[in-house]
Amino acid sequence: MSPTSKIEADARRINARHHEVKPGEIAVGVIIGRTSEFFDFFVYAIASVIVFPKLVFPYADPLTGTLYSFAIFALAFIARPIGTAIFTALDRAYGRSAKLTIALFLLGTSTVSIAFVPGYDQIGPASAWLLAMFRIGQGLALGGTWDGLASLLALNAPEKRRGWYAMIPQLGAPLGLIVASALFAYFVGNLSAEDFFSWGWRYPFFVAFAINVVALFARLRIVVTPEYTKLFEGQELEPTSVRETLRAEGRTVVLGAFAPLASFALFHMVTVFPLSWIFLFTREGPARFLVIETIGAFFGLAAIAISGVVADRVGRWPLLGGSAVAIAVFSGFAPQLLDGGFVGESVFMVLGFVLLGLSFGQSSGALASNFSKNYRYTGAALTSDLAWLFGAGFAPIVALFLSAHFGLISSGAYLLSGALCTLLALRLNQRLDRTPA
Repeated sequence: MSPTSKIEADARRINARHHEVKPGEIAVGVIIGRTSEFFDFFVYAIASVIVFPKLVFPYADPLTGTLYSFAIFALAFIARPIGTAIFTALDRAYGRSAKLTIALFLLGTSTVSIAFVPGYDQIGPASAWLLAMFRIGQGLALGGTWDGLASLLALNAPEKRRGWYAMIPQLGAPLGLIVASALFAYFVGNLSAEDFFSWGWRYPFFVAFAINVVALFARLRIVVTPEYTKLFEGQELEPTSVRETLRAEGRTVVLGAFAPLASFALFHMVTVFPLSWIFLFTREGPARFLVIETIGAFFGLAAIAISGVVADRVGRWPLLGGSAVAIAVFSGFAPQLLDGGFVGESVFMVLGFVLLGLSFGQSSGALASNFSKNYRYTGAALTSDLAWLFGAGFAPIVALFLSAHFGLISSGAYLLSGALCTLLALRLNQRLDRTPA
């Protein structure tokens, strides 16, 4: 067994009185952890639309500045797999709690540092370089925040309720969006433009740091329990090197990365991209649309919960395939809705979040069960990293660029491509499963 830190060993002894890790306790740790990660994500995403183009790129026109901002936004997704490789090595050498502590400290530090970034008017181009550096720090840290709790939750889930427990980690996305959108809506709606761009936009980043601290202790409370350690030592959740994992399970990693592309493409089409479109191409202020997003996220929250019930009744694969088909149909009229004023925007957001909840609720680790147990931990982390990179990392910049130059209808084509990738990956996986070894 790899050596662990003294802190981790002490924490395990403190928690030795716990005789059983219950799924409900794991679920709480998972939800808190994922909510903190997605809150960081959405705080940065919203600022990428309404703050950074003016603060960091005031010399560019609003569209170009937003595209530059989205380019920096994508850096975290590029850095995330690199972070997984680095922190997996730390995990193997020093233990999971040491890895999580360092990763969440880096995530919190990078996030709160963004709140202190001076604008272009103060330090010139260095402002963009600082923002890019802290964004890369966030991406590296996110690669290290994979704690295996979602896998542990799946291993402890009752056989007939696996769909229900599979959706629990996904609840963090709408919860994080609700808090982030509500915070920004409050500051944008109640501060003057001068005060907001001077100091108001910085407060959500301070809140993100505080939430990270809470999330760290909530997750460590589960990670250091003797039961979790037993699973870890039994190689149910054993970290392996990225190179070794790709060599042994590369096919599953690739298929797993492409299987959820429909939901990941839709993820940004109902969160980051519509905010940028409304902000740039309509006279509507961001505060009202952020409220619409917050309301839509509640529908997404309910749809994620429903996905667990549906998956347990009809199966995960039929739900994923059916959701991809529904997203493909939605892509045909979604642009018209987004361009249809307040009513159209509201319908777009509600329908989009419902479809997102149904698909995203079961997309996490869609092929995780295909990994052999020796590679499940690292394989699931890599699959998640690549799925976010291919499906979401470049979605805002691509969708905005296409829509600005070829019309809003082109964003529907981008969404359709994600749905087709999901259907192709699911079909290919079924064929490979039937191929004799």
